[in-house]
Amino acid sequence: MNDVTLIILYAVIAIAVIGSVAVLLLRGRRTPPGTYTTSRDANDQPLAGGGTDTLEAPPQEAPAPPVPGTELPPTDTEVAEDLTGIETVPVETPAPVEGRLARLRARLVKSNNALGKGLLALLSRDKIDEDVWDEIEETLLLADLGPEPTTELVDALRDRVKIAGSQDPAEVKAMLREELIKLVDPQMDRSLAVDRHADRPAIVLVVGVNGVGKTTTVGKLARVLVAEDKDVLLGAADTFRAAAAEQLATWGQRVGVPTVKSDVDGADPASVAFEAVKAGIDQEVDVVMVDTAGRLQNKVGLMDELGKVKRVIEKQATVDEVLLVLDATTGQNGLNQAKVFSEVVDITGIVLTKLDGTAKGGIVVAIQRSLGVPVKLVGLGEGADDLAPFDAEGFVDALLN
Repeated sequence: MNDVTLIILYAVIAIAVIGSVAVLLLRGRRTPPGTYTTSRDANDQPLAGGGTDTLEAPPQEAPAPPVPGTELPPTDTEVAEDLTGIETVPVETPAPVEGRLARLRARLVKSNNALGKGLLALLSRDKIDEDVWDEIEETLLLADLGPEPTTELVDALRDRVKIAGSQDPAEVKAMLREELIKLVDPQMDRSLAVDRHADRPAIVLVVGVNGVGKTTTVGKLARVLVAEDKDVLLGAADTFRAAAAEQLATWGQRVGVPTVKSDVDGADPASVAFEAVKAGIDQEVDVVMVDTAGRLQNKVGLMDELGKVKRVIEKQATVDEVLLVLDATTGQNGLNQAKVFSEVVDITGIVLTKLDGTAKGGIVVAIQRSLGVPVKLVGLGEGADDLAPFDAEGFVDALLN
């Protein structure tokens, strides 16, 4: 190839390059491709009805990554922005158990106590005849004392008043107090089995129907145990009620207690309970408390599942305490619930919530008589620390004061 041919070839190539650059420059004077807000055809023209072209900012190049070792620490503003939206629950100090008992007793004294006031009004009459005894019997039955305990109390009082031959209100009140205390039975063991064993935690299973405040009671009991300097772990085995696990976890966070729960709705309750006990053993805590789903007594399958939860737990450790939570205001219905639960798991103690349901104080005696199981804890309010050990004499004194 001679010099002339080479010159011609170079000229052709230069013309082609210049032409391409010119086309690009002409298109660039309109709107760069790929930045339109309206649809365009293959020739870079707006489609019919496409509207007005709008320019967008050209894409920015990503900044080069910092050289290792030269990163600057985050500023206070950046740290604050990172923490925005993260919910933190402050750790609280629960009230001492002794103070709770006195406060609950005072609250019961101030309540409109139909049982105590009704009995005292009847026994303070100038003349206590058969009509008065009939009214006393009716008052006790309305207070859910139960037929058998009511008959015992009326017969004992009638005999004592007759033998004493006294109508003095103070003496009659003293007799009533003694007979009521006998019925409530101060000899029953109301202590909680929450002391750690040599090689494992104490295991507490909490059961009860929906609506009685069971999960809340577990959270409040955790506060009682923390106030007694115990290391506690919670198990959220109520996997069917919406937000039950989150509710329990929040109660735990408020006193620095961890909660084992599943992230899957409807997870196997026995599996969650098993993992909670396993975690408690591994972490060497003092007490593991397991919350269960609210079981209706007419749902045989669900009651069977509750039995399964207990059996699965006991593959690792014996359940030391099975607490049945009951609403004191439900009266005889609560008694029926207690009987069904006792057939599925061995109930060791009762927790009575809403005991300030004034006319229903007799349910304490009725439940204990029916199950042979003591009332161990009572609640008289909605506050976080409104749960305390049950004391027979204190309860009767609150009724009669």
